[in-house]
Amino acid sequence: MLRKSPTAGADVIVFDLEDAVAPGRKADARETVRAVLADPAFDPDCEVCVRVNATESAVTADLEALFQTAEHDELRFDSVMLPKVDSPGDIEGLVDELARYDVSLPVFALLESAAGVLAAPAIAAVPATDALVFGAEDLSADLGATRTAEGTEVLYARERIVLAAGAHDCTAIDTLVTDFGDDAQLRKDSAFSVQLGYDGKLAIHPTQVEPINEAFTPTDEDREWARTVLEAKRSADAEERGVFEVDGEMIDAPLIAQAERIRSRAVAAEQWPANRQ
Repeated sequence: MLRKSPTAGADVIVFDLEDAVAPGRKADARETVRAVLADPAFDPDCEVCVRVNATESAVTADLEALFQTAEHDELRFDSVMLPKVDSPGDIEGLVDELARYDVSLPVFALLESAAGVLAAPAIAAVPATDALVFGAEDLSADLGATRTAEGTEVLYARERIVLAAGAHDCTAIDTLVTDFGDDAQLRKDSAFSVQLGYDGKLAIHPTQVEPINEAFTPTDEDREWARTVLEAKRSADAEERGVFEVDGEMIDAPLIAQAERIRSRAVAAEQWPANRQ
């Protein structure tokens, strides 16, 4: 399953050493993950992340297993996801632990507790934090909230995390939809993720990847609007005009930023012509 996972079409695949592994099988999981990451035949065209465990002792064991030999530089390994992040100190502790092996990796901070959500801005400000990831299921358990399809019980946290990420130039990854058989709910929830400003969304099953990718890929109409705005901006720059009009709409800095965001997502989805700026 680990070796086949890159074929799902996700931008990032996460090998999990935490909740997906039974407590008595942690050592086996570490050995299996390391064997795949060290295999020269494993050469995915997506980013590979490893979710380590949350406690300090378990993180130490995870990293010792991964980096146990001098050849760890050959591991196909791009980032680390740290679960149950409650404070900046959790990220800093992981960074220090990685440094023992002369390793520096971007960290995905999984915020899934009340303390973590409230500390989101400070966690995002840690230089090693590459992304804030929202974990609504564990947060609901921490709060004693009743989880609903509408998600109103976690809406404040969902918005706070994307705001914190935006304030500190972090990627924001939204929570998953646990019912992987409910395609309609996944599409609705993914569209709301985009509306809130998230950059991506967790998937728990390979069948969820395509609907999520579709939600985050700009429509033909969005791409055409962005193309028109950015072409008009180049003309306005040449004429030294700060504000300009496109099809009866006044365009200023916020709308230019929106057009650039659409272009970035379209490029990522290979839906923007290579010869177009």
